[in-house]
Amino acid sequence: MDIKLPRLAEGVETGTVVSILVAEGQQIKKDQPIIELETQKAVGSIPAPDSGTVTKIHIKEGMEIAVGQVLISLQPASGSSAVTGPTATPAQSLPPKPTTRRAEPPTQSYASPAEEASSNRLGDFRYESSVGVPPPAAPSIRKIARELGIDLTRIRGSQAGGRLVLEDLRAYVQWLQQIAFQHGAAPAAPPQASAGAAARPAEAVDFSKWGPVRREQMSALRRTVSQRMSQAWAIPKINQFDDADITGLLVLRKKYAAAYEKKQAHLTLTPFILTVVAKALRKYPRINTSIDEAAHEIVFKDYCHIGVAVDTEAGLIVPVLRDVDKKSLVELARELNQLTIKTRARKVAIEDLQGATFTISNQGSIGGGYFTPIIYAPQVAILGVAQGTSKPVVSDGKIVVRTLMPLCLSYDHRVLDGGDAVRFLKEIVNGLESFPDAEAKLK
Repeated sequence: MDIKLPRLAEGVETGTVVSILVAEGQQIKKDQPIIELETQKAVGSIPAPDSGTVTKIHIKEGMEIAVGQVLISLQPASGSSAVTGPTATPAQSLPPKPTTRRAEPPTQSYASPAEEASSNRLGDFRYESSVGVPPPAAPSIRKIARELGIDLTRIRGSQAGGRLVLEDLRAYVQWLQQIAFQHGAAPAAPPQASAGAAARPAEAVDFSKWGPVRREQMSALRRTVSQRMSQAWAIPKINQFDDADITGLLVLRKKYAAAYEKKQAHLTLTPFILTVVAKALRKYPRINTSIDEAAHEIVFKDYCHIGVAVDTEAGLIVPVLRDVDKKSLVELARELNQLTIKTRARKVAIEDLQGATFTISNQGSIGGGYFTPIIYAPQVAILGVAQGTSKPVVSDGKIVVRTLMPLCLSYDHRVLDGGDAVRFLKEIVNGLESFPDAEAKLK
């Protein structure tokens, strides 16, 4: 049987092989991990759907693979099921693969811009992936194709691993237009991808002309961050700033930190911020929304899942704490500590990275000052937290030294106006400055 990469989660079509955990000729058991795969920002193992002997490994470490692609071939053990699920396909029982290519002259064919440039000819009009699924593409590309009624299996992706980008889709649509306008006349080759952020540079720059260089392949995580941030940058964003006086909050944290440690809960400022933000989201539910652009609707969410940005050696990862508004301070401190450790060890699951309604990026622990965070779409706002510093302030007509913590709320102006942002941020400031002792005290 051929063991193929199963569909892992909504919107996850590809992954990068981190390590191969089996060898050819090895006996493996059902549910035994066979590879570790990096998908988006998570690393997880893929289990074997059946027991048997590994006869062939079809992938290599560092390779980008798509859903449905063959990972290994397995000779099932005697008595085991030849087919255990959608990830296993018995090679010996497959009928000859029917051809899906249309018998048309080359002039009625289509190839992606990259293939046209490399082969100097047009390929077959219909291209069907060897794994029977569309080529890997960003959710935004699939959404556009869905709205236009375009079958993505007909398009060849021009990027690494067959990934399809907007230029490929645009070139295919233009080719179809030429067919329609010419009423069956032989169309010209699709135009090359126009210059843009997603297009490959026309000419690579040789930086070594000016001195020694070192190249490093972008990891799957860094490519995901690049793609997400490029999409987020298109959001019409406004930044709202304020300072929170956390002098009293620091005293409260110090008062209960030792007791929390005995409960395996590391009490930092972030659990306090989580608690206050969750209350503010409940009071101002418009911050806890997303836009459904296809339906022209604002989606109000009756749950409060908050993402917390974690700095790791591999890059920024944002795991999600569920139902923050329903948990106590000690529960949040314990869960946040466990989730942070798991994230930095790259043991976080895909499910732990999805479903957030709001995000907090706290740079205070590493000494970060003022900054403007980028909204993590499809959310409509994100809170940036900087390091608290001692400053002289006027209180009751006297100059006193207080610890002020800079805050920045970045918000989507399509959904929120300045008044919404000011009221929400003031609610957070007031909550941090007057956090009740009773809520921090362990019961």
